[in-house]
Amino acid sequence: MDDDVESGALGPYQDKPRTFPNMRSKSYTPLIFRIFMGINVRVLFVLLLLGLGAVFYVGARTSPILVFVFSVCIISFLLSVYLTKWVLAKDEGPPEMVQISDAIRDGAEGFFRTQYGTISKMAMLLALVILNIYLFRSTTPQQESSGIGRSTSACITVAAFLLGALCSGIAGYVGMWVSVRANVRVSSAARRSAREALQIAVRAGGFSALVVVGMAVVGVAILYATFYVWLGVDSTGSMKVTDLPLLLVGYGFGASFVALFAQLGGGIYTKAADVGADLVGKVEQGIPEDDPRNPAVIADLVGDNVGDCAARGADLFESIAAEIISAMILGGTMAQRCKIEDPSGFILFPLVIHSFDLVISSVGIFSIRGTRDSGVKSPVEDPMAILQKGYSITIILAVLTFGLSTRWLLYTEQAPSAWINFALCGLVGIMTAYVFVWITKYYTDYKHEPVRTLALSSSTGHGTNIIAGVSLGLESTALPVIVISISIVSAFWLGQTSGLVDETGNPTGGLFGTAVATMGMLSTAAYVLTMDMFGPIADNAGGIVEMSQQPESVREITDLLDAVGNTTKATTKGFAIGSAALASFLLFSAYMDEVSAFAHESFKQVDIAIPEVFVGGLLGSMLIFLFSAWACSAVGRTAQEVVNEVRRQFIERPGIMDYKEKPDYGRCVAIVASASLREMIKPGALAIVSPIAVGGLSALCSLAFCHAQEKIVVIVALAVMEHHVFAFQW
Repeated sequence: MDDDVESGALGPYQDKPRTFPNMRSKSYTPLIFRIFMGINVRVLFVLLLLGLGAVFYVGARTSPILVFVFSVCIISFLLSVYLTKWVLAKDEGPPEMVQISDAIRDGAEGFFRTQYGTISKMAMLLALVILNIYLFRSTTPQQESSGIGRSTSACITVAAFLLGALCSGIAGYVGMWVSVRANVRVSSAARRSAREALQIAVRAGGFSALVVVGMAVVGVAILYATFYVWLGVDSTGSMKVTDLPLLLVGYGFGASFVALFAQLGGGIYTKAADVGADLVGKVEQGIPEDDPRNPAVIADLVGDNVGDCAARGADLFESIAAEIISAMILGGTMAQRCKIEDPSGFILFPLVIHSFDLVISSVGIFSIRGTRDSGVKSPVEDPMAILQKGYSITIILAVLTFGLSTRWLLYTEQAPSAWINFALCGLVGIMTAYVFVWITKYYTDYKHEPVRTLALSSSTGHGTNIIAGVSLGLESTALPVIVISISIVSAFWLGQTSGLVDETGNPTGGLFGTAVATMGMLSTAAYVLTMDMFGPIADNAGGIVEMSQQPESVREITDLLDAVGNTTKATTKGFAIGSAALASFLLFSAYMDEVSAFAHESFKQVDIAIPEVFVGGLLGSMLIFLFSAWACSAVGRTAQEVVNEVRRQFIERPGIMDYKEKPDYGRCVAIVASASLREMIKPGALAIVSPIAVGGLSALCSLAFCHAQEKIVVIVALAVMEHHVFAFQW
């Protein structure tokens, strides 16, 4: 950090009113990108061709379906490159905007380097723990019959875990990389046209969304194809293809591990900086939001990138990867029970759905166009209406592609009409997603009654505002719960009545029906993530416009985009929580299937009246309250540090309020960065250690009382905690 920033010797503020310090001494690029950048272009091109050839080779050896998946993912990556060039070709505006943007970029990349450096060390340590656990755990009958020993199983799991962690980290970096470069371009475009600013923000978010979803799909597909070819699946004396998805669970765990700490660290950072900046700036000093006199404003803008972009990218990557793998496990299990001759369609169905997601979301992104003549001032349109049109196009295409996918992959001669039922399950999921977006928009958009009522309550003081806000938040949970309950029951019934039965004639399609509904809800995930990334980019753009003291007309445009961005961010949270509720049902069943394989005994029912099961559910529910309490407490403590620091600067440097002295922005950034990294460890460790502690305690009780139901306690605790922690992160 610059010596001037640390010492405060900046000279008269009026002499340099728009000069902002660097938050780091040199440019930062992750190691993996530096390695690729150091390779000769021709050599890199040859390596890329060889890599693509190897990918398509193993895909062709596995299934033609994977060739289709790889082709779509590669096209989406090329499309994201085009979006990147298109966004970066836009001008950055006047020098004062560029200086602010550089300060935000410096702080975000510096925090990313420190945070992910810590996470990578923890991931390597956990990989060693996983390796030792798998070396001493028992193998499943399927692994024994296929000749996979403990060492091979351990290496496969650790490799999948590290790959998932690496891809999750890259997804987070991609989200932050584009946001810190697009914000200033949106600010510059707002000087000309609101529609142009909207288009830049959407396309920047679309780049990140396509990369995140594409990486989640291609990572699982490459692992699946590699294991299929390497292990000789479906050959004599080898593993069956229906058991192969169980080897992919390490990938989802690696992604979850990184996403947990990224969301914790980034979330604590952004909320602490936001609360601290607003409490002193807007409440105590009465200055506007993002005012350049507030020392915490740069830390606040950095938080939008590390919390809402980097952490959100890693988190959505984790959720998509985990839900793909769980659906693949359930599809393989159902195909095995029904004795389906070619089960590959049921197993690879989630990959195809998300491949089509990339296609239809790209259409939705490109449907948002700028004005033909950017130099002409056009009337300001409602940005939410424009985004909603793009989402409606995506929804219509999702219905068509989902029906095509079910007919292509889920048709079987044993039940010729089953694919129609599963297509209806997908329609249930798509409708659920649309309803969730509408519900969230209703409760968070300033045009609707709930937000207007909440704003009216503010006129009578802070107390009534808090009461009304808490009441509105509690009320908003009712409709989503009803919608999710209807969706689960409907999808399960459609799956049960699909005509697929096991050897004894019992219907077996219910669980897979809920899996298909979950895939339906996630079939527009890329476009929803685009709208989510739009939010922090628009927020940063507004901050840059305010700090660079642009005309009021420009600020009005960015304020409108920022208001819509708050709604789209909330929409994504609602969308993610809804998909998590559906996915928790899948994860519960998939986890029981895997435990059954290792325990050599089946779990056919979980009775809540059993004390162990009831206690497991209580423990799983309790963890989220403790988790939330620790995370909120961390935000409060860090915000207090920011408040004290800003107060100190206002007292010691009275010229700040008159623009005669320059605030020490770097000090607030350093406070929030160090505190967020320190505070994320305790709640993160709780989420990881608690299931292990519950399982260990259950095992001790089992040895003492000769009871064998501790497995159910662990399953219930894990399932409940997975759902609630995921919901809290979003």
